[in-house]
Amino acid sequence: MKTVEQIAAEIVAREGGFVNDPDDPGGATKHGVTLATLRRLGLDTNGDGRTDLADVKALRADEAARIFVEEYFRRPRLGELPRSIQASVFDMYVNAGGNAVKILQRLVTRMGFAADDDGVIGPVTILATRSADAAAPSHFADAYGIARRNYYYALADARPASRKFARSNSGGKGGWITRAEEFISAKYHLTLSEHRARVSAWG
Repeated sequence: MKTVEQIAAEIVAREGGFVNDPDDPGGATKHGVTLATLRRLGLDTNGDGRTDLADVKALRADEAARIFVEEYFRRPRLGELPRSIQASVFDMYVNAGGNAVKILQRLVTRMGFAADDDGVIGPVTILATRSADAAAPSHFADAYGIARRNYYYALADARPASRKFARSNSGGKGGWITRAEEFISAKYHLTLSEHRARVSAWG
């Protein structure tokens, strides 16, 4: 089993370098860390006494990984979730914040283990997720990954500017979808034709 530090390093690699896409609501990022996150944490990575875009550009991969471990894994208590879904929820939390937990809470509620979809991991959510994992140990991680993939598609349905993250220029799977499917068994991956059918209404 991979350590949380190893998973964080993989997330950093997946996120890539500096990006400042005007269609990304998160704004400028490097290794997946936004300027808003650096300001919230009071981090001045280049030592000039300010926290601004230059600090995002100066952020090192190891610094980003430490932020993820502390702020996106330990602080929200992801380590108390079933091991089978920790990596996927962690990756999603970096990408979508508390929505990663809301998706999980809605999933376990549909499975019959009620948890409020408040995006907070507390005793009820921990018990519900552990119960759901015990009830479907061979399928729970896939179910979460599929729910995550559905979230990305729905987000792109509602926000045309985000569609380029779910569909590539050639009409194939965009980064959001391939990222979700990294945590889904291959037998549940969508075929190219299935993906194209799902996004056909986007024009």
